[in-house]
Amino acid sequence: MAKTLLTIVIISIMMQFFSKNSYSVEPEEFLQNLKQEIRARNITKNIRCLVCQNQSIDDSSAPLAKDLRTLIRIKVQENDTDKEIYKFLTDRYGDFILLKPPFKISTFLLWSLPFIFFIIGIFILFSHNKKSNKTLGKY
Repeated sequence: MAKTLLTIVIISIMMQFFSKNSYSVEPEEFLQNLKQEIRARNITKNIRCLVCQNQSIDDSSAPLAKDLRTLIRIKVQENDTDKEIYKFLTDRYGDFILLKPPFKISTFLLWSLPFIFFIIGIFILFSHNKKSNKTLGKY
């Protein structure tokens, strides 16, 4: 019983791991014009899901992601440029909605904090190592 359950779990994890096309775009969302659909998909892959926060709206099945995908497809059908669509979304939701926000003064912390935390982590690791070596030397 446990072996069968373990096999099922491993197979399902492997399927998720190797599945590259796990998009959540529903069939009724597709545009009739193939060029417009490809353009819309390229845009939705660069927009962060505000519910999931670590997925693009193309991958998310959240209702807000579906609404944003629909909105983007409407803008594409209205012949808005990619730049206009991104500007509309960032004006409405801020730079956070972009999976790759631009580097500017307002996003400086967003870009620099990972490096700062990395340096702090190395400092803590070395100071902890130093203390451990001193206490080992006493024994």
